[in-house]
Amino acid sequence: MSVDLSQFIPSFLEESFEGLELMESGLLNLKPGDNETIHSIFRAAHSIKGGAGTFGFDSVTEFTHLVETLLDEMRDGRREVSSADTEILLESVDCMRLLIEAARDEQDYDHDKVSTTSARLSETLGGQQSTDSDSENESNVNKNDGCGYNIKFIPEHSLAKTGNDPIFLFSALAELGELTISANTEELPALMDIDAQELYFSWELTLITTAEEAEVIEIFEWVEDECLLELEPIVNKANEEPTNNISDVADGVINELSVESSLGEIENQEVLASTKVDNEPETATGEKSKTSKTKAKADLGSIRVGVDKVDSLINLMGELVITQSMLSELGNDFDMSKVERLTSGLEQLLQNTKEMQESVMRIRMLPISFAFNRFPRLVHDLAIKTGKTMELVISGEQTELDKTVMEQIGDPLVHLVRNAADHGIESKDVRLANGKPEKGTISLDAYHQGGNIVIEIKDDGAGINRQTVLDKAIDKGLIDANAILTDSQVYDLLFEPGFSTAAEVTDISGRGVGMDVVKRNIQALGGRIQVESVLGKGSTFKVNLPLTLAILDGQLVKVGTETYIIPLISIVESLQIDNQLINRVSGDMVLYRLRDDNVPVLPIYQMFNLETECTEIDKALLVVVEGDGQKVGLMVDDLLAQQQVVIKSLNDNYQQVSGISGATILGDGSVAMILDIPGIINMALEQAQKIQRVRTDGNSNVAAEVCL
Repeated sequence: MSVDLSQFIPSFLEESFEGLELMESGLLNLKPGDNETIHSIFRAAHSIKGGAGTFGFDSVTEFTHLVETLLDEMRDGRREVSSADTEILLESVDCMRLLIEAARDEQDYDHDKVSTTSARLSETLGGQQSTDSDSENESNVNKNDGCGYNIKFIPEHSLAKTGNDPIFLFSALAELGELTISANTEELPALMDIDAQELYFSWELTLITTAEEAEVIEIFEWVEDECLLELEPIVNKANEEPTNNISDVADGVINELSVESSLGEIENQEVLASTKVDNEPETATGEKSKTSKTKAKADLGSIRVGVDKVDSLINLMGELVITQSMLSELGNDFDMSKVERLTSGLEQLLQNTKEMQESVMRIRMLPISFAFNRFPRLVHDLAIKTGKTMELVISGEQTELDKTVMEQIGDPLVHLVRNAADHGIESKDVRLANGKPEKGTISLDAYHQGGNIVIEIKDDGAGINRQTVLDKAIDKGLIDANAILTDSQVYDLLFEPGFSTAAEVTDISGRGVGMDVVKRNIQALGGRIQVESVLGKGSTFKVNLPLTLAILDGQLVKVGTETYIIPLISIVESLQIDNQLINRVSGDMVLYRLRDDNVPVLPIYQMFNLETECTEIDKALLVVVEGDGQKVGLMVDDLLAQQQVVIKSLNDNYQQVSGISGATILGDGSVAMILDIPGIINMALEQAQKIQRVRTDGNSNVAAEVCL
């Protein structure tokens, strides 16, 4: 009998990474005397070590054993919880993650980092470990002065239902020494009465080992509430009869044992033999065969889906089947008397399809806590590195976001949080001098707003000095010295490539690299970022994102014979043009006076070389949109419906087109292009600059051919 353990590796990896997150979160919040948290951290480490041993990830097992030993001393009260121990454990979690990722990808890891951390752990364990003079004596109680143990293991019948398999327990015991197994089948019912999910066996085991009793009991820790466990040390007779050595005693004990062999026991032993991943057949050259070993790569494309979401899909599928059956029946001998029923059936089909679409989209939605979980550790490390006192407050972590969006927003959020810690939060002395609390606060919040999600990164630090930003921008030639900018436009300068107001460069930030990438990555997701700040009070960065990249809420507009889609997230307002508010400036640029703003008007028909009868601005409609912190008015012929559209990539089906972010198929089968608002603004800017250059060169003939 052989068990292919490789099929369980993806589950082990997924659970291990979750366990590492639990350990990290627990360590960050660990306080002296918090035994419950210490126990949960220990259990996570113990589970990872056990699983790694089962699958042959020896490097993970060996390293985690040191971590587990340190945690065990804290758990038993032999060591007080100290900040130094917490830091080394946090560093150890990083190494465990490194080792597990290397095992997953079958790649090498940073041996120096792991060795250094292992040495620190060993040094920590070799130091003062006891909290009282009696603890050393207590720890020696479990010393094995004999040569092994007789173990009686009687599990509850329901043990297997909780996912615990005695095979794995026996495999772990076998690693401690020589194991002999005897199965008791007295409670095994008749074949017709056997429940496949029940466990009817009990076992008597003999373990010849020099391991301590605590090590043996530890193996049964996960099932201690679901079994009867008895350990009886096998006394080392060498203490009584000096002429006999341990091996003689062991042989004598084994010879005296009454071992009952049965078919079930033989099968169990075969299973145990197959659980050692390293025990693979060798080739003629002595090398292990690689054919039976599959790569231990995690299934990165998997999503954990709640049962309620699956149930909803199953129910909707049933409704669709009923509706389809009804419509099929109507199709037989159809006449006009059935039109009303047909219309009703189509409406029901439409409703079911819409609900199905929403349910399918919900499957991809995950709590944003998956993205937020990394930040408590990040802020903790930054506080130590900067010497500042700060805390992270997280709210809205159950707000759901599409998995694809969440994976791509992680790095921009990391950069914004690092900036808040380095630039935003002041030093302890400065905060106290300004009448602020010693501890600075960085807040992460997520909430839904309309059909989008808003992520706020807020700090109560020094805020952004508007004049400093302006001076730096003028010095770098980004703006004219006489330029009049709103606060929003000034703060947008922070996202210019290479822009930085930091007085000195640190290993955290200050090189002017990153904020432009942050903005570009957010825009690539169809989102936008806004900055609000009050000098001396703090700053807020608001990231507005679509809930999903697969479906877009859009406004359909007509330009000539073409239909375009403008993302609703980019639209400020739509309006009928008033001739009295139109201004023409040099370069044939048309500005529309919208309250306190002068909004450039961009004729879509000219930008995409379309023919239309609506070429006069006073006969068109204006859709005011915002992108890259700038408002423009798109001149269109007509406004059509608002609807959700499925986004199709142009890169996959054709090629990238300036001003177009994708395409979709409308209900009538026609293809409509989705406008890329930042791209269109850049196109208009480039054309305006080209006109300016041509006019400067005095070539008016060429300038006349360039239109905006």
